[in-house]
Amino acid sequence: MTDESKKHGSDEAVDNKVAAEAYASQDAAVEAEVPAEPDPVEVLKAENADLKDRYLRLAAEMDNLRRRTERDVADAKSYSVAGFARDMLGVSDNLRRALDAIPADALEGGDAGLKALAEGVEMTERSMLTALERHGVRKLDPMGGKFDPNFHQAMFEVPNADVANNTVVQVVQAGYVIGERVLRPAMVGVSKGGPKVTVDEATTAQA
Repeated sequence: MTDESKKHGSDEAVDNKVAAEAYASQDAAVEAEVPAEPDPVEVLKAENADLKDRYLRLAAEMDNLRRRTERDVADAKSYSVAGFARDMLGVSDNLRRALDAIPADALEGGDAGLKALAEGVEMTERSMLTALERHGVRKLDPMGGKFDPNFHQAMFEVPNADVANNTVVQVVQAGYVIGERVLRPAMVGVSKGGPKVTVDEATTAQA
């Protein structure tokens, strides 16, 4: 074999080696590009965590819905008669006005018919208020207590240095509550100019 043939064979071997290495590099790159199969256990864990999160969210929503429904039902039971009760208060006011319009000396004068009429009206008023109480309507008694804008409506002020400032000294119209809500605020007159009410005095008056 001539030197030229040996050289040609050597070059061909080098080229084959280079080509083989190139093919091997391409195969390795292709294998690297192919994503590995996910672990089935990890997939199941992820799905389980997602389902658990959805279940907890749904359970919380259902619990909130249950509480809202219970609260709405309780409110409906407690306050469903509010409109009717408010109308009945007007009737009660008229009964009280009728009683107050009867002169005291006329009742004391011995007129049996007038006295029986007054007693009948008074019994009717008491019966109506008792029926309202059975449905959660309660009459406010603010006389002598500290003025509370949440339950009282001030109609006028009465200058009186002997009474603590903002004390209810006159009730013009009775107030009522139903449950924890004000059905009708009490219309009152409050004192002005007296000494300030301390915290202990205000607590005692409210009690």
